[in-house]
Amino acid sequence: MTQRPVRFRNLLAYGSNDFIGAGAMAVVSSWVLFFYTEICGLSPIEATSIFAIARILDAVASPLIGYVSDHFHRTRLGRLFGRRRFFILLAVPLLPCFALMWVSGQSYWYYLATYVFFELVYAMEIIPYETLAAEMAPDFRTKAKFAGARILCGQLSAILAAGLPALTASFGKSSADTYLYMGAIFAVIFSLVALAVFVFSWERPREEIVRFESAEPVSPLRSLRKLYSDLWATLRIRAFRLHLGMYLGGYVSQDVFNSVFTYFIVFALLGADTLAAKYLVIMYCAQLVSVAVFIPMCLRLHPAPSYRIAVTLYAAGTLGFVAMYALGAGRESWVLLPLIVVGLGRGGLNYIPWSVYNYMADVDEIVTGRRREGAFAGVMTFVRKALQAGAVALVGVILQLGGFVQKSKAQSPEAVHTIVLILGLGTLAVLTFGFFVSRRFRLNRETHAVLMDEIERFKADPNPVPTPEARAIVEDLSGWKYDELWGKGRKP
Repeated sequence: MTQRPVRFRNLLAYGSNDFIGAGAMAVVSSWVLFFYTEICGLSPIEATSIFAIARILDAVASPLIGYVSDHFHRTRLGRLFGRRRFFILLAVPLLPCFALMWVSGQSYWYYLATYVFFELVYAMEIIPYETLAAEMAPDFRTKAKFAGARILCGQLSAILAAGLPALTASFGKSSADTYLYMGAIFAVIFSLVALAVFVFSWERPREEIVRFESAEPVSPLRSLRKLYSDLWATLRIRAFRLHLGMYLGGYVSQDVFNSVFTYFIVFALLGADTLAAKYLVIMYCAQLVSVAVFIPMCLRLHPAPSYRIAVTLYAAGTLGFVAMYALGAGRESWVLLPLIVVGLGRGGLNYIPWSVYNYMADVDEIVTGRRREGAFAGVMTFVRKALQAGAVALVGVILQLGGFVQKSKAQSPEAVHTIVLILGLGTLAVLTFGFFVSRRFRLNRETHAVLMDEIERFKADPNPVPTPEARAIVEDLSGWKYDELWGKGRKP
């Protein structure tokens, strides 16, 4: 098959979609809990119940979207628009619903409905999108470029998410207006970048997808069983399990940190929420620089060692914040050093897992003989959103148990200690988990090249005889015996 050339416009359009992926998650993790409690007057328990209910619905929606996008090429719309890109196009007029989440003075049920609806639209767009890099780029280096473009744009969106509240407040807007304008600006950006992805992306040719498919009709009940069996089967791929551990170590640690950082600045260091926004801008700028550094570092040192460097930086900066509170040092000049160190670590942790993710379908292909990017994207999105919501919800519960009072200009010493404990111990615990998982992860440029060579050998000969080195590498990445690969073992 002749590969289409990947040009700068393709990288830019693909990367810009992380204004939806990382941008929406940055806004939600940094501001939505603060908005619900301090602007709308919801209790921490009420606010976090919104996330819990959304995740229950998402447990069905995200895997279903991934499965449907894997099989949508069989429909007339799929043949016309593409099995992935159809859903991206469908999301364009729906993404402005993000602005509705930030209307103040509404009821609990309003915030629940608007949050859940946006989450469903988000999943419909982001899951098919996450498959495109694996379909557009066959080699390790090009996939790394797509991941780099995505994360660089994601860091720009995070800077915008952090800075917009401070910017709109500077024009004399009220606190409630500040968040509404932020939501409206992002809503417009979301629709524009989704449209750009649709125009400047492509998919794997349909004839390549159907080559190994059975022509027999499948009953609805069998299709439903196959949906969840495919999703659980992704967890039987060893590289994917380890990748998820690193991904969650890097991202959930940021969810915990982001959820209480504004509270930490406002109540522990006696600042304002606009001051917290300025600090977040500085941190996200450091993350942007960090991503540019970690892109070549991953190619030279490989993903796992680079990941551990990023974890070390992030942990050191977090400890710096805890030390500041313990020493009573609240001056701005003292804040900048740990803030920048945290940002340098977080940038690497944002880039590395998504760079690695683009190779998971390759590992799966040598086990099953099929391409199931949608199933992996569905699991990734569900796990990511579920654990982000779980982390934010747990933070809300701990805050309330620790004596936090919403809409209060000052908090008790016990509540402040709880905020500091979550920021320090919570973040470091999740980082430590990711660090130890990374010590077992061995997918890199060299092992991926061996994997792809073995896939080609299986395509040419269903019973190839590997070299001992190739056998060991493939078995380590897949978690399967070589004689069970290419669909010959127990069905994954």
